[in-house]
Amino acid sequence: MMLLSVLQANAVVLDIDANLKTVDAAAQRAAAAGAALLLTPELFPVGYAPLRLHAELDFATLPSIRERLADIARTHGIGLVYSLPAPAADGGWHISATLLDAHGTVLLDYGKVHLFGAEERKAFSAAQAAPGVVDFKGIKTSLLICYDVEFPETVRASATRGADLVLVPTALSAGFDAVPQILIRARALESQLNVAYANHSGHEDGCDFLGGSVVAGPDGSLLAAAGDGAELLFAEISTESVRAAREQVPYLRERRPELYREWEGSAPKG
Repeated sequence: MMLLSVLQANAVVLDIDANLKTVDAAAQRAAAAGAALLLTPELFPVGYAPLRLHAELDFATLPSIRERLADIARTHGIGLVYSLPAPAADGGWHISATLLDAHGTVLLDYGKVHLFGAEERKAFSAAQAAPGVVDFKGIKTSLLICYDVEFPETVRASATRGADLVLVPTALSAGFDAVPQILIRARALESQLNVAYANHSGHEDGCDFLGGSVVAGPDGSLLAAAGDGAELLFAEISTESVRAAREQVPYLRERRPELYREWEGSAPKG
């Protein structure tokens, strides 16, 4: 059993000091409450504004931002998931997520595979690497980012690699209520794992964010849910509930991936 914390907050685009102050305060509160890990929203340290980041962010400052985030984890003795731009092989930039342990050591990096909308596609490159899985406090943990979780294949890729918990920094705008309320719970249920989803709140550079961060359990139940304002959520994450769900209905064991590939290959084109 592990206590997980999820930050939902309003970032200030390109005000890194203000955003890191918010993360630091949340990490302090979460650690004091006994949480082992703090999950933060997509691109939160720099704010979510793809075209402005592309045009105005000094990418040479990213290593120092990462070190400041590692220092937050070390100072408060808490694991931390943050999201920042990261160099891509094509010379561009991915949207990335990073999992740190309580000593500030990087345990896992992930690059966003499914970019959402014209602005993200202009500012960033889509990654291709499969999600990794690492052991965090005895819980097999994986990372996805925002739009990735809306594709069942990505969550299933984490599950088939052994994940009990998928952590998802996101930047979901208002009007997409069905994503946290229905889809996140469905992803947790169909792959029988825990899914934590951390969103922005408020208004940032022309975008109104939904809030609505959630943590869903392997039976599709809501373990925690936020409203539309700033909030720090807490949820108990259990590997026992994952095992129980997979024993009761063995979706993963009874998949037929070879058959599904045959179906896709024989589907009508166009």
